[in-house]
Amino acid sequence: MPTHKAVVTAPVGLHARPAAVFVRAVTDTGLPVTIAKAGISGVDARSLLQVMAADFHHGCEVELGVNDTALNGPASHQEAREALKDLAGLLESQGAP
Repeated sequence: MPTHKAVVTAPVGLHARPAAVFVRAVTDTGLPVTIAKAGISGVDARSLLQVMAADFHHGCEVELGVNDTALNGPASHQEAREALKDLAGLLESQGAP
């Protein structure tokens, strides 16, 4: 299962606008991405409601992942890793001025 860790840098965490931007980016990948943090199992990162309800606060380390069953072959795994890296970059850039 391809995974990538990131830190939520948006001052309000993944709520309101930052969550909407993130969920839109996840949806654009076309992949069933999950997002998890210590103490909770992964939630569907394509669902604004699930992402906001999980309370990913500012400074929270998260793990993004895509289940292997959703991927076909090594090319898909590489594409998933790159998509997760891009999504992690988005999470880590949302706190930039």
